[in-house]
Amino acid sequence: MSSAEISMKPPNTTLFPYKVIEETAPTNQETKRLSDSVPDTQYWRYDVSQKRQKHGAGDGDKLCFKFVSSGSCPRGEKCNFLHDTEAREQYMRGVCFDFINKGKCERGPDCNFKHSLQDEGEGFVSRRSGSENAKSSRSKNCWFCLSSPEVESHLVISLGESYYCALAKGPLVEDQVLIIPVEHSPNTLSLPLESETELVRFQKSLKMYFKTQVKEVVFFEWIFKRGTHANIQKDEYIQEESRQCGNSKRAVPIPLSRASAVKQIFVLAAEKMGFQFVTIRSDNDFEGRKLLRAQFDDKFSFFYVELPDGTILSHAIEENEKFPAQFGREVLAGLLNMADRADWRNCKQSKEDEMKVAENFKNQFKKFDPNQ
Repeated sequence: MSSAEISMKPPNTTLFPYKVIEETAPTNQETKRLSDSVPDTQYWRYDVSQKRQKHGAGDGDKLCFKFVSSGSCPRGEKCNFLHDTEAREQYMRGVCFDFINKGKCERGPDCNFKHSLQDEGEGFVSRRSGSENAKSSRSKNCWFCLSSPEVESHLVISLGESYYCALAKGPLVEDQVLIIPVEHSPNTLSLPLESETELVRFQKSLKMYFKTQVKEVVFFEWIFKRGTHANIQKDEYIQEESRQCGNSKRAVPIPLSRASAVKQIFVLAAEKMGFQFVTIRSDNDFEGRKLLRAQFDDKFSFFYVELPDGTILSHAIEENEKFPAQFGREVLAGLLNMADRADWRNCKQSKEDEMKVAENFKNQFKKFDPNQ
């Protein structure tokens, strides 16, 4: 075989989507996927021969999610993954990260993001049609979605692959933290099991950080069965409350002296509401959450709280049962003698104050941050 034949491009090769070329732009028909019978490797988003120089060791063919989703990466040039501005532009136009990174998405039609590269100027409005446009609309207006124009990005303190941490708006205590799925997910218990490793790592880091301040951490999550990241409803009061609650996991630091009373006050609050918690005891956080997942049924709303001693209290909420969305916060407000702060709207801060608190927290948390 001659050298010319060896170097000749195979006839079915897909053009590298981010390569600058001196050719006429292909038509939509030419850029469509030929058929499902063509190997997936044909649609890998990056041509290894043309890839940018990677930094450090590791899988340099893959994109850095932190850079693509936020525009920056704390590892800088030491990062093992690609910092591609064109990939970030596609992400900002609503294109699925997995599709950009791998050329395919395992969520398929259930994914809330686009599965095709978008021209400049296209965005969330044209993401999808029909009922899926409703999903994208909720995602666009969600306070928690990193790709949403309404995201409170100044409150973000750490960004991982499946989760990120942010300070709460209108916090019960100043250093209250939210652990939030990066994807527009209804709750932490519905994400793939492998994402639990990162969630538990975040929790351990927060525990170590607050221990240096002589504090313990209480984690809780209220899952509304029809919720997304933000659960928009018609009633103005409920709408605001639900958007703040979202389906994120809350980490509330409490004084060490109050830690032994946490279980008792939650149990008493449950009795007043007319129900009893199911108790889960486990030797480690990961196993405890596996047991919690086994209890969770997405046909019901669900509340659980993880106590400083590792015990998990959970409650599946019946269809007609009255259960306050702020239950966890109200209980802890009572524990801390902060009844006036039970409603987050009484605790709003100016954006300038929020930025100062977030910057101070990030500086102190830096040596505990698993993503540094």
